[in-house]
Amino acid sequence: MNFNLPPMFFSIQENISTILDEAPSIIETEQISMWQLIWGYDSISGEYSLTSLIVMSLLFIFSFIAVYVFIERFMTIQKALKGEKDFMQRINDFVLKGDLNNAIKHCGSSNNPIARMIEKGLSRVGKPMKDIAISIENIGKLEISKLERRLSMLATISGVAPMLGFLGTVLGMVKVFQNMSKEKTFEIASLSGGIMEAMITTVGGLIVGIVAYVAYNYLVSKVEKVIHNMEGASIEFLDILEAPGK
Repeated sequence: MNFNLPPMFFSIQENISTILDEAPSIIETEQISMWQLIWGYDSISGEYSLTSLIVMSLLFIFSFIAVYVFIERFMTIQKALKGEKDFMQRINDFVLKGDLNNAIKHCGSSNNPIARMIEKGLSRVGKPMKDIAISIENIGKLEISKLERRLSMLATISGVAPMLGFLGTVLGMVKVFQNMSKEKTFEIASLSGGIMEAMITTVGGLIVGIVAYVAYNYLVSKVEKVIHNMEGASIEFLDILEAPGK
């Protein structure tokens, strides 16, 4: 049984075949790299968004600052955690012998907060115990403040980065709707591209903020461990001085 198809059918079929043949080249021309996407490249206009450039540049600066602060603080705190396992035992031996000069020298050779704190206490030996305890406490506060230096920068970045990314998204959406109001014809491609360009700043801000937040809490936990060790050493030192026969 033969069917006589109208000429229009063959015309539509040819048009569909032409579109399918040209589709790969069209898709290829519209593809942009991840680097261009990060910096807010608009494939339709062929230009970079000024808002995305500013926001993403600030986020990259924040990320470099966060990485630098984390590495620098991590090395400093790790150095403070390391020390002689028998440090307090040797101090106890020196004190029992009455050899305070060698005890102070031994503290000076150990470059860590506990040694500097005990050294200050040894220099006050002979004065009332209350004065010795206060001097040790003061040195401990100074050492803790040194360890916590720049940690506030990580806390600030963890809070500001997501808000900055969200600000970039809002400004980008304002630009998208502004362009839509100017256009006579509505194109879903231009709308989706603008939204994607705007949302990338929020993604960047969240990534930087999460990394900075995790780094901040990790370093704070390390500092708390150092504080715990310092408190234990100061109590042990005062017990040594208050032992019978001192």
